[in-house]
Amino acid sequence: MAIFGNINIIKNQLNKNKFKIAFEYLEKVIQNNSIENKRLLSLDINAFEKVDLDENNFALEQVYNSKDRDKCFFESHKQYIDVQFILEGEEIIEVINKNDLVVSFKYDENIDLIKYDDTIHASKIILKKGDIVIFFPEDAHMPCLKLNNSVKVIKTVVKVKV
Repeated sequence: MAIFGNINIIKNQLNKNKFKIAFEYLEKVIQNNSIENKRLLSLDINAFEKVDLDENNFALEQVYNSKDRDKCFFESHKQYIDVQFILEGEEIIEVINKNDLVVSFKYDENIDLIKYDDTIHASKIILKKGDIVIFFPEDAHMPCLKLNNSVKVIKTVVKVKV
């Protein structure tokens, strides 16, 4: 998958050491019969589990059915970078620079979330089994969108501290 955006922002933010814990965890997730793999595959539909990776980073393991667009929203975060990985299923994630959107739900520090009004001007990324995408704080994104039909998605989102 491509990481895209302003060259200066990406050059400053893409630090391999910063993402080391995320990729070590994801390697375990894709390893058949690892604890992480078994745990994620055993989750029921609509399950959402937080797994601490170290003192600064964690993963949100989740299982859901991909959704119609009107059931989703644009969001961004200030404290964490999202490393989203699809273990099973497929979805569309729309992405746009947060500065091109109007805030609909002001930043809540307790949940590290900003919500935005909808737009038709976002780019679409199709994620399938084994795909990953990284969203920085500048990237407003709308995950969980169905591609053709609603399908079961097994996903983990690693939250990497900024």
